[in-house]
Amino acid sequence: MKQAAIPLSGGKGRAGFWYRLKRDLSRNYLIYLLALPALVYYFIYHYWPMYGAVIAFKDFSPAMGIWGSPWAGTKYFQQFFNSAFFIRTLRNTLMISLYSILWSFPAPILLALLMNEIRSTLFKRTVQTVTYMPHFISTVVICGMLIDFCSMNGLFNSFTQLLGMEAFNFLMKPELFRTIYIASGIWQEVGWGSIIYLAALTSIDASLYEAARIDGAGRFRQMTSITLPGIAPTIVIMLILRMGQVMNVGFEKIMLLYNPATYEVADVISTFVYRKGIVEANYSYSAAVGLFNSVINFVLVVTTNWVSRHVGDGENSLW
Repeated sequence: MKQAAIPLSGGKGRAGFWYRLKRDLSRNYLIYLLALPALVYYFIYHYWPMYGAVIAFKDFSPAMGIWGSPWAGTKYFQQFFNSAFFIRTLRNTLMISLYSILWSFPAPILLALLMNEIRSTLFKRTVQTVTYMPHFISTVVICGMLIDFCSMNGLFNSFTQLLGMEAFNFLMKPELFRTIYIASGIWQEVGWGSIIYLAALTSIDASLYEAARIDGAGRFRQMTSITLPGIAPTIVIMLILRMGQVMNVGFEKIMLLYNPATYEVADVISTFVYRKGIVEANYSYSAAVGLFNSVINFVLVVTTNWVSRHVGDGENSLW
């Protein structure tokens, strides 16, 4: 007589989910206790506040509260889509993000590859220290430095005057704003961003380089045939995470650098939400814009992950 098979899924069998969870909790309760503060933090400060997104569909009044305020449906979404600011903020957000991906994303990879070729340990550590340091300067200080450098009597005009050009305020030129924003971001984050790629480089088997040298491969061929394929999974994962931030252009830096003369090229969704929600106290409208922004980011992350999973060997994806 055959014994009935124990189900591998469900909550009734010995191998069911709830049984396995209970057994794992009893065996590794100390590890779960260590993870509990992080779980509580994310629940309180990241998941629980999500219920407040409902004000995007309400005529929210602080006096009436979230659930006491009347429903407004999609009125605020329609107002945003039909406003003159929709095209401008969406265009500026996408342009700055795409330029950042085009220039800022490869920069840490190139720096890591170059530092990997340095044989002098002292020189390599010096380069790492110099490139890491700007990351620890606050955004306010960075923007203060840029404002001083771009002023009429600033550092940049000292160079332009040597070339015979007239002095001008760089931050008052709309055509220069995105260049200043992206270039300063590369300078501030390139060293810090290279850390993860340098760590990925250490996982490449050194015997591969020895075999390549025996076969006559030079340094450039070793980099293209061994180094880049070796860190490709890390590059793909970082690109997926970066795509999830396409619509989240940091408003702190833009708020500190832009002015009415550059609104046309610098005003992004996050700064628009700030003005509508904090300055004008139009909470429902700003919540609707912010929710739209978050949905687009979510779609971009899922799409990029799907593409990376179905291209190549199918292993370079988050899920």
